[in-house]
Amino acid sequence: MQDFLYGTAWKEDRTQALTELALRTGFRGIDTANQRRHYVEAAVGQGLAAAYRAGVVTRADLFLQTKFTYQRGQDQRLPYDPKANLATQVAQSMQSSLEHLGTDHVDSYVLHGPASGYGWTDDDADVWAAMVKERDAGRTRLLGVSNVGLHHLVQMTASGAEAPHFVQNRCFARLGWDRDVRAFCRERNIVYQGFSLLTANPEVLGHPLIASIASRSRATRAQVVFRFAQQVEMLPLTGTSDAEHMKQDLASRDLTLSADEVRQIDSLAG
Repeated sequence: MQDFLYGTAWKEDRTQALTELALRTGFRGIDTANQRRHYVEAAVGQGLAAAYRAGVVTRADLFLQTKFTYQRGQDQRLPYDPKANLATQVAQSMQSSLEHLGTDHVDSYVLHGPASGYGWTDDDADVWAAMVKERDAGRTRLLGVSNVGLHHLVQMTASGAEAPHFVQNRCFARLGWDRDVRAFCRERNIVYQGFSLLTANPEVLGHPLIASIASRSRATRAQVVFRFAQQVEMLPLTGTSDAEHMKQDLASRDLTLSADEVRQIDSLAG
């Protein structure tokens, strides 16, 4: 299991080059989605192939994560037949992802947001059952859900559905760093993946506490936030397109925050 993921959203024509750069820099976990609206999954695969050819990594070195996205989250460039039932759409999206990524399996397949913000629906249950079939067929090792609230997870588990291995959410400090969802995950040994840790929290990056810890540690403020995330058992994502920031983000592993510093950051804005 990786302790840091490189996120490939919103990279467009730079996707291939940035994916390869991330691998050359040291990332071994790659997050993408078969959602052309925000990702270029095929270009991620091209970046992987370039890294394989150059001997930077092998497929066995990597953790590859992609997602199934409902039609409402897509644009017109769909990876499945919109007239097909949801189970067929899941299968078609997975097959397309495997072709894009040049592999016979991914390591994690994530439901890219539930059908409704109000709760876990019958559509979600159908999609999740289809994703379980993909896992059982060997096309993914693990399953996850993203962009969910605590109520989704409670309803999902109450329905008798298999629990996800991962939950991936945008993580806001002003909402307690998604504390309730993280607690739910911790109690059930679900790995919480946090994204937008920097862009969602500019007030944290500008806070004197973060500046003080960064100065003491001879680190950047971003490194402090990423190390905090790791120490509270998050699996963080970064989507930086800057080579130096990639190196710095990975180097955050070498920082050590005291228990008191972790508590202070945890309660900064929530």
